[in-house]
Amino acid sequence: MTTVTSTQTEKTNHAQSQWQVAWKQFRRNRLAQWGALGLILLYLSALFAPFLAQDSLSSYSTDNLVPNHPPTPIHWRDPAGEVSGPFVYRYTQQLNLDTFVNEYKPSDEKCPVRFFAKGDPYKLFGIIPMDRHLFGTENAECKVYLMGGDNLGRDFFTRIMYASQISLTIGVAAVFISYIIGAIMGSLAAFFGGWVDNVIMRLVEVLASIPDLFLIILLVALFPPNVNPLVRLYIVLGMLAFINWGGVARTVRGQLLAEREKDHVMAASALGASNGRVMFRHMLPSMTTLFIVNLSIAIPASILTESGLSFLGIGAVEPYASWGSLLNKAQEGGFSSFTDRPWVLIPGFFIVFTVLCWQLVGDGLRDAFDPRKRR
Repeated sequence: MTTVTSTQTEKTNHAQSQWQVAWKQFRRNRLAQWGALGLILLYLSALFAPFLAQDSLSSYSTDNLVPNHPPTPIHWRDPAGEVSGPFVYRYTQQLNLDTFVNEYKPSDEKCPVRFFAKGDPYKLFGIIPMDRHLFGTENAECKVYLMGGDNLGRDFFTRIMYASQISLTIGVAAVFISYIIGAIMGSLAAFFGGWVDNVIMRLVEVLASIPDLFLIILLVALFPPNVNPLVRLYIVLGMLAFINWGGVARTVRGQLLAEREKDHVMAASALGASNGRVMFRHMLPSMTTLFIVNLSIAIPASILTESGLSFLGIGAVEPYASWGSLLNKAQEGGFSSFTDRPWVLIPGFFIVFTVLCWQLVGDGLRDAFDPRKRR
């Protein structure tokens, strides 16, 4: 009898919930872990963008304009070969008489690179006033161009860091809003049925019949062209959420139609539970795993959509920037963007890398919650 009791106790102690089993499976997927690590680094860099960047978003000198400044290598040895602190050389512009294009040549003037350097003031997290940056130089005309400069001489690394805030935030926020709307509408259609179901499903069919890009362009055209750029970003966020909730509602409705007939839901209704309690306490929680997996797949699609809109000039506009709007500047340069200033294509790498990380995480979560693929 003692042996049986101890065996049962051991089995109980080793019993794992669904979340514990899924987490254990996710940890075995190395690619998913690398994707999660990449996303953590991306979102941390976006969160601390004002500190990581050495300038403000649109900081440039009108007296010493340096358009398309090349990347400045950071040196640790002086010409004599002695090791010193990090420094960069100041670049000077020189007109090429053959091509009539200004070329940049490093001069002999050294500019020490300082860590936690004092620079443009900003508010960290939008709350804490600060003026310290991760790195910088004391000479305003001799900056560190880690990733070169744009057509106005603005530090490209700074603009990419600030652009990540918009690209990553809008992509995630739009998906979350669309899933909230879709979950509510799909739940109403599945729970009440009848005319409520018909109205919601007809609305979903209307949205699905209109091409997404055409619908967004049409909605943008309804707003005044001189609208505040920040308000414009909120409009884009709302439009992305508006066009995507229909598919979520259809999926939720199909899943909850089967869930509505289960015993625990019928028992809750028989015991006098309100419609809201039955829906939010007994029906929607069964969709948790499906939401998690689908969110990790929908977010990269939303990021690509926002980047495409900004590339077309519909999304983020000056003085704000996103990865898509930065790529638009590369298109304006034509073929010379590939030959003379390839660093303007770096935002495309960030887009591809972000989407790849989200896809790896999404595949890992799908396998972790799928009982057929557990090891």
